[in-house]
Amino acid sequence: MLDRIETSGLAAHIKFLADDLLEGRAPSTRGGDLAAKYIAAQFEAAGLEPGGDKGTYFQQVPILESVTDAGFALTAKGSGGSTERFTVPTDLVANTAVEKPSVDIAGPVVFVGHGIVAPEYKWNDYEGVDVKGKIVLVMVNDPAAPASEPTLFGGKALTYYGRWTYKFEEAVRQGAAGAILIHTLETATYPWSVVQASWGGPQYSIPLDAGAPALALKSWITEDAARRLAKAGGQDLDALRRAATQRGTKAVDLGVTVEGTLKQRTTRRSSPNVIGVLRGKKPGESIIYSAHYDHIGMRPVDAGKDGIYNGARDNASGVAAILEIAEAFTTSRQRPDRSIYFISTTAEESGLLGSEYFAQHPVMPIDKVAANINIDSLNVYGPARELVLLGTERSSLQTDVQAAAKKWGRTVGQDSHPERGAFFRSDHFPLAKVGVPALSITLADASSFVGPNAPRARKLSEEYNDTCYHQPCDQFSDQWDLSGAVADLRLLTDLGWQLANAATVPTYNAGEQFARPRAKTR
Repeated sequence: MLDRIETSGLAAHIKFLADDLLEGRAPSTRGGDLAAKYIAAQFEAAGLEPGGDKGTYFQQVPILESVTDAGFALTAKGSGGSTERFTVPTDLVANTAVEKPSVDIAGPVVFVGHGIVAPEYKWNDYEGVDVKGKIVLVMVNDPAAPASEPTLFGGKALTYYGRWTYKFEEAVRQGAAGAILIHTLETATYPWSVVQASWGGPQYSIPLDAGAPALALKSWITEDAARRLAKAGGQDLDALRRAATQRGTKAVDLGVTVEGTLKQRTTRRSSPNVIGVLRGKKPGESIIYSAHYDHIGMRPVDAGKDGIYNGARDNASGVAAILEIAEAFTTSRQRPDRSIYFISTTAEESGLLGSEYFAQHPVMPIDKVAANINIDSLNVYGPARELVLLGTERSSLQTDVQAAAKKWGRTVGQDSHPERGAFFRSDHFPLAKVGVPALSITLADASSFVGPNAPRARKLSEEYNDTCYHQPCDQFSDQWDLSGAVADLRLLTDLGWQLANAATVPTYNAGEQFARPRAKTR
């Protein structure tokens, strides 16, 4: 069974999914739909049953597509009469959660530090301030842990409070009219070019219910522009940020108002999650393999430049992985005890929309899902000693992972960049939030590569985040060495088979934030 997973099969799937023909696989586009139909055809060819809506392989996810006009700018007016103008995409990027063709943005700006409300850490950046109708200026990431509290907000590891998505969510809860996030390379862990690429084209969201609160402005701003914004009100941004690292620091009205009109084109669409299932013996019980098929799509560029974001590693490689695993399982003469679902989600790059929708509208009893193994960006550089699965330490799955690694002569590594918060950035996270024990493969530390080509593998691995993550250069290369990916996937296939047939069900560790009873749905 496991020898069916080969480099040739992986390469063939990645080459097709990352081809220019698919135009970057943005949700609800020709290229995205082609990818979804290709995956469904491969599921059917492998012998998986349809697991989606009405006997199909598709679960349609409602999506609101919005395209912001390129000329958007914010004008800031300080109380002392100074004026600054911030333009897209040099100074900021912006969109809106309001479903209107023209949205007026106006209001005073309030600096709210990290924008966190975390009672368990006795931390509330909004304490004592009313931001209703105002624009909040927010730092991304968590406050740094002082020597006296080394585990504050997870220490070096990013918590969900540090994620940019949380900042917008909390701003909505506080009644703000808008939120502007301050970008720095250190706190975001990726360059401004990644923000520009991600926000430069159509944006996608799940349509809000009528009357639901929404941010008129959702924005990122460069560090330099944020300094100019604060200075317009007579404030020193660096001093404000230093103060915001201390518990109990109060929000600060910057003494500046911003205004602008955001014009956009909105269209209600749908984009499918693709779902296939290998039926097991135990009614209702299951495990899930997941991998998102979408990427950023295309961007207008000057003649001679590449405007297609092919997303070969992120995440054509992950889709190829679950296709190979599905084929391996269906060749087995044995039927698993638990059903094995293969879910290729849409709109991950837009905020995990496909997996969020799936977690709230599951096609199986969510309280009987034993585990989720998520695959987002394979190791395409060569064999490695370590295997890193994000979330391993959060549940009893750690024992299963360690046993599988020992069996395959591997070691279980640690996340080499916990400050990037990768656990909160892919499709396993919405399932974790509803209580499903979840794992997600990530690249091991570059020092883990082995073999004669290890130096080259280390170099390529270290360069990827700075040069090709969410950039047009994330393309398939004949120079890739997929032998490491094959080794990882054979182990993950074995692990999944063991979980599908285990007598016990994995559980989150006591005290873990996801260790709570799961709602019985479906």
